[in-house]
Amino acid sequence: MSFPLPHALRSLTPHVHAWLPDGHATWGMANCVVVTGRGTGRPGTALLVDTPYTAGMTRQLQRLVAGLGQDGDGDGGYVVRTVVNTHGNGDHSYGNGLFPGADVIATAANGEHLCAEPEPAVLAGLVAAGDPATPLGAYMQRHFARYGDFGGVTTLHPNRTFSGELDLDVDGVAVRLIEVGPAHTAGDLIVHLPQEGVVCAGDVVFNEDHPVHWAGPLESVHAACMRILECDPRVVVPGHGPVMTPADVRRYADYLLDLRAVIHRGHAAGRPLPVLAAELLAADPYPQWGLNERMAILAAVEYRALDGATDRADLVALVGLAAGFAAPAEDGGRETAPAGGA
Repeated sequence: MSFPLPHALRSLTPHVHAWLPDGHATWGMANCVVVTGRGTGRPGTALLVDTPYTAGMTRQLQRLVAGLGQDGDGDGGYVVRTVVNTHGNGDHSYGNGLFPGADVIATAANGEHLCAEPEPAVLAGLVAAGDPATPLGAYMQRHFARYGDFGGVTTLHPNRTFSGELDLDVDGVAVRLIEVGPAHTAGDLIVHLPQEGVVCAGDVVFNEDHPVHWAGPLESVHAACMRILECDPRVVVPGHGPVMTPADVRRYADYLLDLRAVIHRGHAAGRPLPVLAAELLAADPYPQWGLNERMAILAAVEYRALDGATDRADLVALVGLAAGFAAPAEDGGRETAPAGGA
């Protein structure tokens, strides 16, 4: 791996710690959250919200979790007994296999997305076989080749599912799992820690990068954001990027509605998808955010909803669409849209 990983967990409360990799303008560097119990037993019990993309990243996170609560002699620490997947994307679940004794919990609807999500070995093959002379091949190399050990993880799908809501207890810490999908994917959930004032949003919310949403429509993603705010959190941990305040989440939700309005007007006017996508990128309201080519995916998914599509979206094809609008930048690899669109 040719990228830095966190050397410490960020303490949000005495019982909530976040793994926050610096993934601006990249794919795959997802946030994870560790919830530790209030008990005095050693080792203590922990719940992990999402697992990293690769075996190497997951082992680094495991070392940090094991070090929580240790004394000067190395005694104590925490062991993850429960893993919660906010959704089925690999950067939030490929690391499940390194927790073989844990309960892995997700929504029942998450299984629908897993049918479309590439397995680790398949993704590794896509990266290796990609032709760098093509937009998709170059894009896959630029964003995914850095994760060299996809083949080193074994998929472990959830062994416990639910619909609606599920209440858990992590040794005295209350955890509420709330289904909010379809939104980012078919089976999203958020994790509400009411005693701690924290919500783990998964990829319902992105911070400092343009979002990508595979299921939608955007109205449903907005509704999921409103469900987050109804929890009245003090801190929101997005799927990617720095932690957020409720005001940050509200601004993000407003952005989704603004983007939805533009896409709907374009669809009603008969604008071809590539033309509309180019116009969205040219009028980017947040040029400081990374990966604005993802707006092409948002437009494509919204067009599918407006057209009444019922077939399963091809995730790789959607990435290929975005790749056509992306080009290497001079600042070390961040993505910008080509002038004039695709």
